[in-house]
Amino acid sequence: MLNREHPLRRGEVTAAAGGVAASPDVVVDGTGLLCVTLLLRLAGRIRHAAPGAVIQVVATDPAAPLDLPAWCHLTGHTYLGPVPGAHGDCCVYALQLSADARPTREDAPWRAIAGH
Repeated sequence: MLNREHPLRRGEVTAAAGGVAASPDVVVDGTGLLCVTLLLRLAGRIRHAAPGAVIQVVATDPAAPLDLPAWCHLTGHTYLGPVPGAHGDCCVYALQLSADARPTREDAPWRAIAGH
């Protein structure tokens, strides 16, 4: 069983890739989710978050280290990389929301909306 008492839930300050200290504005728990469902949950959780917000995604999907940077590239958000110090079977990845992000479909956040 996965440890549900993840350090991010206790409000610890963590370091994102590159040594940039970041306290997440939003933590998305994608434990046990595959890419499609993880991106749906991520897109839903950040829908009303402010530009510049730091998002941390807890993921167990082995494709997450590829999917999250690709999604950031598609949308224009900044992928900050893995967050050191993750415990158990979970990895944690950080990203920062962009003010000029490209919109994606609500039902398929891996598809950009045409014309944007």
